[in-house]
Amino acid sequence: MRSKHLTLQLLDCAPTCTTLRQEVIQGLQQSPKTLPSKYFYDELGSRLFAQICELEAYYPTRTERRIMQQCVGELAELLGPGCLLVEYGSGNSLKTRMLLDTLKDLVGYIPIDISKAYLKEAAIALALAYPALEVLPVCADYTSEFELPVPARAVRQRIGYFPGATIGNFEPKAARRFLQQIAHTCRGGGLLIGVDLKKDFTVLHHAYNDPQGITAQFNLNLLRRLNQELEADFQLAQFRHYACYNPGEGRIEMHLVSLEEQVVHIDDIEIPFKRGESIWTESSYKYSLEEFARLARAAGFSVERAWCDEQRLFSVQYLTTL
Repeated sequence: MRSKHLTLQLLDCAPTCTTLRQEVIQGLQQSPKTLPSKYFYDELGSRLFAQICELEAYYPTRTERRIMQQCVGELAELLGPGCLLVEYGSGNSLKTRMLLDTLKDLVGYIPIDISKAYLKEAAIALALAYPALEVLPVCADYTSEFELPVPARAVRQRIGYFPGATIGNFEPKAARRFLQQIAHTCRGGGLLIGVDLKKDFTVLHHAYNDPQGITAQFNLNLLRRLNQELEADFQLAQFRHYACYNPGEGRIEMHLVSLEEQVVHIDDIEIPFKRGESIWTESSYKYSLEEFARLARAAGFSVERAWCDEQRLFSVQYLTTL
């Protein structure tokens, strides 16, 4: 099989170090302090998240895989031939292979991810595994504006793919805006999306507080990245991972809690912390099927099909543009 290392072209629209610095300082100067969760995903963060996805306590990945195994044939019939598959936050693209194996006469695959090194590795692996498929990787913050690459063959319809529970990381208004962006990009087509469902909070607690401590490493790696890329001086041992479920808002909240009073520096900017003060690093909203259907409609989509596991922990939904 011929190598595609030299011919695979990556469109680089990654956020600059200046953008990272501006967004980080802005978030840390707010009350409460925040950091954008998209910056979890440098190369190490992406690998740690891949480990989280294999944990026994982290139900979304394995549940979504089972649902996909059951529905992918039906989905291929719904979509038909000639589709361009656009994946937002592609990561290692493992779940994508089920679609690549099943969809009929796929025109091309565009994986979009913010971690350049991880994206390159995954895209090359897919290009080698599927030599007849045009793979067009894009390194970008997928919520930003950028032009998608154009495949060599004619496209009948664009199909977005947004697996995992990632739509839950958006505040509801931001989720609507992002879905509207996808509806515009995929107008005349659709979106296949993973949506985490509301459930007993003890299941959620275990999923985000694994006993192996990998989620804690993933969370703290964000500070390590800021030390490395922005020359900040976070002392990782002085922060602790904390995740809890907020039932009033229907979301998991993930934080890094300062264990003592301290001051962190980014260049000449001082960021003071009180003991017990936290940095809010991520939210993960959970939806009922009815709640998500209302959100999808407000964004310009209609729920064509929704597949769930027997315990109704998770759903895979196919939306069509209105």
